[in-house]
Amino acid sequence: MIGNPVPMPYNLIPLPGSETEAKAIAEILATQPIIRDKATEATVLEKISQAGTIHFATHGLLNDQQAWQSALALVASQNGDGLLTAGEIFDLKLQADLAVLSACDTGRGKITGDGVIGLSRSLLTAGVSSVVVSLWEVPDKPTASLMVEFYRNLQKSPDKAQALRQAMLTQMKLTPSPRDWAGFVLIGSAD
Repeated sequence: MIGNPVPMPYNLIPLPGSETEAKAIAEILATQPIIRDKATEATVLEKISQAGTIHFATHGLLNDQQAWQSALALVASQNGDGLLTAGEIFDLKLQADLAVLSACDTGRGKITGDGVIGLSRSLLTAGVSSVVVSLWEVPDKPTASLMVEFYRNLQKSPDKAQALRQAMLTQMKLTPSPRDWAGFVLIGSAD
C-alpha cells in the first residue's frame, strides 16, 4: 500500500487523502503502508515484486504521446527519478493477483489496434491478474473513501468486479457526483 509520496517530482502537491487511504487499506490487509518519504521508487520496486496485492494512492501522470512514459509519482532517490513509468513496469516480473492504481488517468493511454497502451497494459503484461484503474482525474478524498470500501467488500467476497460495484454504490450515496465514484474500472480477472 503506497500512499502520498512526499516530496514528489515536478512539485506535485501532496495528497493527504491518499495517505489516509493507504493506512486504512494496510490495516484491512494486515500489512504496513509505504507512505511519505518512505515511498521511494527503489523501495517500491523492491517490495512489489513479491506482493500479492499492489495499491498505489498517488498522482498518475498521463503521457498520451509516449504511452510508455505514463507514470506513477513516487519519491526520487539515488536509485530512481521518482517516476515509475509504464515502460519500467512492463519489464517487471510481478505475481500480484490485484493492482489498484488509485490515481488520476491511470486507465488511459495511447489507443492502438491492440488496445490501450499505458499503465494498465504494463501491469497485466508484468503478470498481474487484475488491475483497477481510473479513466479521468479523480478527487482525493472521495477516492480514498471509495477504495477503502472496495477493500472492505473484497474481505466479504473475492469477486473484484462486485466489490468495486458495491463500493461505487456506497460512494454514490455519500457523494452523488459521478466524478467522485464512477471513474474506476476493473481490467482482467474478476476473481
